[in-house]
Amino acid sequence: MRAEELKGHLDAVLLAALEGGPRHGYAVIEALRQSTDGRLDLPTGTIYPALRRLEQAGLIAGTWSVVGGRRRREYRLTPAGVRALSGRRAAWQDFSAIVTAALEETAYPSPNPA
Repeated sequence: MRAEELKGHLDAVLLAALEGGPRHGYAVIEALRQSTDGRLDLPTGTIYPALRRLEQAGLIAGTWSVVGGRRRREYRLTPAGVRALSGRRAAWQDFSAIVTAALEETAYPSPNPA
């Protein structure tokens, strides 16, 4: 899957990748690869600017560490990031149900079943 196909959903995917605990940028990329069986393989040029944007928005926090003599930035969700992920998951589930209903020509499930 190409990065442009994720437009509008990249932030949610990155927040979800950090839900299990702090990760450095490359570990985020690897987590996405593993959780999608390799179908989501995004380049560093997509991931790192998005992580910086999420950090500036206060949804994640980054700290520098030195591992094996190399500096790397490790990111973790902030409380605001946890709330944002929850909201984006709900929005995704609604969006996904709407698109599935349209593509499969089925009725959209009512949020308040009778």
